[in-house]
Amino acid sequence: MSEQTTEHGTRHAVWVAYGSGGVVGSIREDESGWTVTMAGADQAAGTYPSMEVAKAALHSAMTPGSDWPRFEQH
Repeated sequence: MSEQTTEHGTRHAVWVAYGSGGVVGSIREDESGWTVTMAGADQAAGTYPSMEVAKAALHSAMTPGSDWPRFEQH
């Protein structure tokens, strides 16, 4: 699993979501849960209790009719 180190030394996982046109968003794990940020957004779309719920939330924020994105750990 890929992880990112914060200023406090804690490591957190990051997944990037890819749609047919490229990057559509990301999901980051932290102490609060799984945070979804859409590509180009200034702020997070929300924080969710599990990775599966976060994936579904990211997909639902995409253009209606979009295929399920591909998630890659970074």
